[in-house]
Amino acid sequence: MTGEQLLLLLPLIIVTATAVITMLGVAIKRNHAVSCLLTATGLFLALLSLIIVAQYPAQEVTPLLLVDSFNEFFTALILLAALAITLFSYPYLCNLEDHQDEFYLLIAIATLGALVMVGSTHFITAFLGMETLSVCLYGMVAYPLHRESTAQYPMEASIKYLVLSAVSSGFVLFGVALLYAQTGTLHFSDISVGITQGIANGPGAEYFIVASLLVITGFAFKLSLVPFHLWTPDVYEGAPLPATAFLATIGKIAMAALLMRFMSISGVLDSAAITHVLAVMAVLSIIGGNLLALLQSNLKRLLSYSSIAHMGYLVIALITIDSAMGGANESLGSEAVSFYLTAYVIMSLGAFGVMMVVSDSGHERDHIGHYQGLFWRDPWLALVFTAMLLSLAGIPLTIGFIGKFYVFAAGVQGAEWGLLAAMVIGSGIGLFYYLRIVYRMITPLDHDDPLPVAGIRDVIPHGILLLLLAALIIPGVVPGALMTLLQSVVQAL
Repeated sequence: MTGEQLLLLLPLIIVTATAVITMLGVAIKRNHAVSCLLTATGLFLALLSLIIVAQYPAQEVTPLLLVDSFNEFFTALILLAALAITLFSYPYLCNLEDHQDEFYLLIAIATLGALVMVGSTHFITAFLGMETLSVCLYGMVAYPLHRESTAQYPMEASIKYLVLSAVSSGFVLFGVALLYAQTGTLHFSDISVGITQGIANGPGAEYFIVASLLVITGFAFKLSLVPFHLWTPDVYEGAPLPATAFLATIGKIAMAALLMRFMSISGVLDSAAITHVLAVMAVLSIIGGNLLALLQSNLKRLLSYSSIAHMGYLVIALITIDSAMGGANESLGSEAVSFYLTAYVIMSLGAFGVMMVVSDSGHERDHIGHYQGLFWRDPWLALVFTAMLLSLAGIPLTIGFIGKFYVFAAGVQGAEWGLLAAMVIGSGIGLFYYLRIVYRMITPLDHDDPLPVAGIRDVIPHGILLLLLAALIIPGVVPGALMTLLQSVVQAL
């Protein structure tokens, strides 16, 4: 491996070093503030290292990883989200009596797994990254186990996620084994030759279709697409808020980016059967997720069903990606997926960030009733929460509206009229439960329910909320800069 290739791996190396240094620090002397500072510093340095990485042209670092503009963009997005969650976690965990430091170690290692996933062009690294991320999430979801009245049923949520995640990994491995049996390779670009020829020539095409569907099934579980969504509300509700935020953002970014690269390179969308299966999952996710969210009074469960619907919108854009490289559909579809993922991460981080600011490890405010009268008790937090919810609903002048518009444009170009109808209906349904939360926030509270008193340790989380609010509004009003950036990003696919 050359020195240039080592420089291209700098973000991965720095995050790995961060995990090791944090672990050594915990072993030498436990200090919650130091562990948080070490993790945040490492993630920030990894983010800065992308300036160096961006100076080099795209190239494969061994056949396992590809460092290009696509990888760099999603690496930056993951590192920013991980940094925000790390800083949100500090005040949340301050009231925990012990075992605070290990949470930051899990964040660092899980982030490393996500970074490996977005750079993968080979199923070996894709699977290793996916399992590294998943194993850390099992621990984060079950955290902290020794405190009563913390997150509800964390052990139950972790076991559910562990068992069902293992099943989904089995689907992926079975599909990969079938692809390897047919093509003799695990590299995406080499598999694409076999898939394209198999689908075009007829004989043996069913093996490629079944294998691809098995792989997509495993990915669909991680993205919470219907009918592989049943774990999502229970895990979101049972996990501590920082773990839920990590699962809802970084877990989704890594899997969606990996799926987009696999679909763009492999040509699986040449198969009408695969496209139809994805379309059915998209419609069921959009309609089912939004309808079930209407029935929820727990905010974490509501946002879990909302995430199912949003992943359904994302699949619409994925379907429109033209596997013929350089096609117009490929460009617009890939841009729509990238833009919508960026918007979704900002909106979800903002929503969960507000919940973390008003909660701690001893008492989570995750019921809609906890936010009644928030406009009169803390107008700033109510403003941020309202902006995030309206953006999730797709209201104009927010990044969420531009994201949905992008997906709609990709659907129009691909003539996916049925999917677009489902998207319009789902967005209309979603408006009701988002506005229900806003209504509760402006309804005066008829009893005293004081919020935690903000201290010095809350300054940084409030600053992050301000940055997220700016990131929500600016691209919603002037989206040109982000669109131009994403156009250059998807050219690498």
